[in-house]
Amino acid sequence: KLPEMKTVEFSAESLNQFLEDLSKNAYVSIHAYVNPNQEFAKAFNKIQNDIRNKTKKATTFGFGPRFLHSTGQLHKGDAGNGVFIQFITKNENDLPIPDEAGSDKSQMPFGVLKTAQALGDGQALTNSKRKMITFLVSENDANKIANLY
Repeated sequence: KLPEMKTVEFSAESLNQFLEDLSKNAYVSIHAYVNPNQEFAKAFNKIQNDIRNKTKKATTFGFGPRFLHSTGQLHKGDAGNGVFIQFITKNENDLPIPDEAGSDKSQMPFGVLKTAQALGDGQALTNSKRKMITFLVSENDANKIANLY
């Protein structure tokens, strides 16, 4: 069983408040633990550009959990300048992970694994004293994300 997620209301007001008073050397990193489809890719490209243009801060984006193997270590080991925005979906059409190769038996779907990785990354960021916000979004929220900021 996964621990309960600490999320914030998915709203422009929450995001605006989070992005207030960024330090001089801050950068913004967007972590999307969502289905990495074309619709979400376009939405996150737009919000990344909007945040960069409005805050005048370098802004990065990655679909989770795959970015963890490249920039994830930087986020926790840098000088502490990053601020992190997590978007997590609950998978409505989830696929099982076979307990053994070739077996139909499964005790965990991929969505649970992805959520566990998001929670673990969030906890590591928090433990490293990084500023972070987490939004729980639906698989149908790409348009809302694109127009959030």
